[in-house]
Amino acid sequence: MRSSSTKIQRRPVHGVFLLNKPLGLSSNAALQKVRWLFRAQKAGHTGALDPLASGLLPICLGEATKFSHYLLDSDKRYRTVVQLGQSTTTGDVEGEVLEQQAIPHLTPRDIEAVLAQFLGQIQQVPPMYSALKKHGRPLYELARQGIEIEREARPIQIHSITLLAYQNGALSLEVLCSKGTYVRVLGEDIAKALGTVGHLSYLQRIQTGHFQLIPEYSIEYLESLTEAEREQLLLPVYSSIDHFPKVQVPEGRREYFSRGMESNIDHAAAAQVLVFDAEHCLGLAEITDKKRLVPKRVLNL
Repeated sequence: MRSSSTKIQRRPVHGVFLLNKPLGLSSNAALQKVRWLFRAQKAGHTGALDPLASGLLPICLGEATKFSHYLLDSDKRYRTVVQLGQSTTTGDVEGEVLEQQAIPHLTPRDIEAVLAQFLGQIQQVPPMYSALKKHGRPLYELARQGIEIEREARPIQIHSITLLAYQNGALSLEVLCSKGTYVRVLGEDIAKALGTVGHLSYLQRIQTGHFQLIPEYSIEYLESLTEAEREQLLLPVYSSIDHFPKVQVPEGRREYFSRGMESNIDHAAAAQVLVFDAEHCLGLAEITDKKRLVPKRVLNL
């Protein structure tokens, strides 16, 4: 009989899984669960979601982690509900009520006019309840101790805000924004501009970069599958940058590229290209103006 403390046998698994993270689970806990189910040696996620937020959390396994930062830097799309008339310590339903205010009469035209004020590049002050660090400590740890420190406003980009519905003080929105945007703060700021206070009662990420949420790709669904079936759900390791130009490695130069060595190539200069040998991706490279193929990220598959 095997001991319950027997370590799981990790294995090389490579690809991207588009997890639909559930409510109540941290991004790291979701990552570790997916890694355990795949028995993957290496894994990383591409932008944390709060425990009280659900939705798309791309999980990079194995060599796919070499491209994960491109998803970290990508735009995100959310669906959210801002509950007007009540503010909380955390900006969402997890916090204690701070203040209650009357909700003014608002027409769709009133709301649309305010939403338009937040489009484009704006300055946003990160919340105290965030994973940003001060002297090595996350701000949320300080916030839980009742400590508040000054935070500098940071530029973010709001590409679009769509009004989906407004009923009983609940403002349903779809937001397309840059990395680093705190939708909780955006919701609070919108409520203030509407003449009241507010907090998020719902938040779901539905897009990261060009990846779209697949609702059925839950942890429970993964658990119901065999290992082979799970692997069928993985996207290629390069899928996060699949839109980059693609070139074939010069004939006879595959092994040289895989060892990080440059080659001559008859191709126009390009800052970033995906390099292939037949159907297999070898990695990411730069092509210089002297027509040299310079490896930048080599895949070990």
